[in-house]
Amino acid sequence: MRLSRRARHRLAVLRHVEEVSGSVAATCRYYGISRQCYYIWLRRYEAEGLEGLKDRSSAPHHTPHAIKADVVEKNLWLRQQYHFGPAKIAMYLERYHDVKVSSSGVWRILKKVGLNRLPASQRYKRRSTRWKRQPMCLGHGLADEGADVRDAEQ
Repeated sequence: MRLSRRARHRLAVLRHVEEVSGSVAATCRYYGISRQCYYIWLRRYEAEGLEGLKDRSSAPHHTPHAIKADVVEKNLWLRQQYHFGPAKIAMYLERYHDVKVSSSGVWRILKKVGLNRLPASQRYKRRSTRWKRQPMCLGHGLADEGADVRDAEQ
């Protein structure tokens, strides 16, 4: 049987205690691990053999607060059909479907699927320049000044 590098390391730690040092504390200090970790490995090795030293998944066995599949489908449908953002999707689901999902939760769903950014053709486009008040043109307000100039000439 082929063991992974980590499993070989764990086996080496267990053998080091038996064959070399005879002291769990000294071996753990030498390898830079805690004694609790050593005893976990030892318990698994005694119970399961070499299989017990292999890496295990750190994923949870169950997630009671996970968002249901139909809600995820509604999120994706709203994003693809109407190009709603996370806040608007959360509002829509709460108002029309009585499903409460935070906008950050909606964003996490969209990010996992790869829809967190809309394509460039569907994004909101900013105007190239802001609206500015037009500067006064030279003809504005000069009608009265022109009369003053004519009066001064006479």
